[in-house]
Amino acid sequence: MAVTASMVKELREMTGAGMMDCKKALSATDGDFDKAIEFLREKGLATAEKKAGRIAAEGLVATTIKDGDKVAAIVEVNAETDFVAKNEVFRTFVKEVVEQAADTDAADIDAFKAEKWALDTSMTVDEKLAAMIAKIGENMNIRRFEKIVSEDGIVVSYIHAAGKIGVLVEAKTESNDERVKEALKNVAMQVAALNPKYVSTDDVPEEYKEHEKEILIAQAKNDPKNANKPENIIEKMITGRLAKELKEICLLEQEYVKAENKETVAKYLEMVSKEVGTPVELKRFVRFETGEGL
Repeated sequence: MAVTASMVKELREMTGAGMMDCKKALSATDGDFDKAIEFLREKGLATAEKKAGRIAAEGLVATTIKDGDKVAAIVEVNAETDFVAKNEVFRTFVKEVVEQAADTDAADIDAFKAEKWALDTSMTVDEKLAAMIAKIGENMNIRRFEKIVSEDGIVVSYIHAAGKIGVLVEAKTESNDERVKEALKNVAMQVAALNPKYVSTDDVPEEYKEHEKEILIAQAKNDPKNANKPENIIEKMITGRLAKELKEICLLEQEYVKAENKETVAKYLEMVSKEVGTPVELKRFVRFETGEGL
């Protein structure tokens, strides 16, 4: 397959690697972008994640909390332009969608769209969406939602950048103290800023660890500095690098951004637990970013 200049430019935007490296990667993988990204990662020329600049879709993320902080919902509704995303009619519609999501029993987005619109049961959610598209004159989509019902704790929410990012955080706790809510809000802000993938290293699938280890092995072998190092030393290096990488993607092991003494999020929650006299155990988080993965 012929590698075009536009393909090279696109891969460069996705990975941050140099033009010639991108061209070489595409040539070696017959123009397969996913394989080309892996190729660049193995050479140590690209990060695991595509750059945020690749996100193209506009829209809004909204959250709601109800029933004494026990029930929460988060939704992403997309629009074609940022102009519409800032429109008050659109924003009101998104608020109505998230309120419906907090009351739904739907298991997925298709079932959610098929249920009756709570504010006018003569139509479904999908039909209400179609009516909004006709009214605003721009294509829109209720892309995803998630609902949390906490049976043994509370849920807090956080909205960042005027609805570009939304976060829900659930913790198991017997306390409804304002200090606990403030602490969980701080954790939610950390989730928004640093985008962890898992709560702790215990939650990381073995397949993910093996895949990342293979990448690190390839990187080590491609580094001339390691040419004369014994296998056991390289193995220790890789183990250390993998542990460091996992800490960066696991929330409890991340360095708490507001800490002055480089404590982890886990240590921060331990301190809060002692303060309020009862455990505050992080159970899960949900993070939606507008246009993510599109």
